[in-house]
Amino acid sequence: MSDVVPIKLVCLDLAGTTAGDIAMVERAFAEAIATQGIVPGTGAYARAMVHVHRSRGCPTIDVFRGIFPGNEAQAQAANLTFERSYEGALERAGLTPVPGVMEVLDKLRGNGLQLALITGFSRVTLSRVLSVLGWHDKIDLAISPEDAGGRGRPWPDMVLHAVLRTGVADVRHVAVIGDSENDMLCGTRAGASIVAGILTGVHSRERLLKGGATHLIDSIADFPSLVLSDDLGTTQVASSAR
Repeated sequence: MSDVVPIKLVCLDLAGTTAGDIAMVERAFAEAIATQGIVPGTGAYARAMVHVHRSRGCPTIDVFRGIFPGNEAQAQAANLTFERSYEGALERAGLTPVPGVMEVLDKLRGNGLQLALITGFSRVTLSRVLSVLGWHDKIDLAISPEDAGGRGRPWPDMVLHAVLRTGVADVRHVAVIGDSENDMLCGTRAGASIVAGILTGVHSRERLLKGGATHLIDSIADFPSLVLSDDLGTTQVASSAR
């Protein structure tokens, strides 16, 4: 008899993992930073964009607080510009689901799993994203940092909020998937049994492993076979590569 704890709740990252492209988000960050006097071609800009890349998955306001330490007004102003820029891009170009993700969502829900989207976007931006995607009938929850008391990734709060909201009895029944080191840290700190890093996103294999990924997958299409399997050893196990 298998002693593997069955997965009952899946927490999926949004941007870069299930929908959208990385470039759209980074352009919005670049535009927001430029409004605060940090423009392309300068050392300050290069350092800021390195920080943006390193901080992917974190709440956007926290990213700007890291770029403008000690200046909350500047961070808030940049974050407001980011939201306007990103939502403007949504209006112009829409948002494309990652190939295969709709089948993945249907398969997971068809097997009785509850699904929660978690993101570093504000609640306002998240609501706009959901409206564009039309995923309200595909997921059970969509969680922003504000929904979890203000702390986003790498803290475990959003995953734990999903556990409380869905009534899952044990954090070991949770699987987390994302494309950044901060996604992995969030899932690991929350106690999820599966913390899957997807290799098609923003951070490298090494960064995902550093964050505590238990498994690495090449495509989101590989995810259902991992969380619905009784033998996790059949998937690339990250712990063996540490």
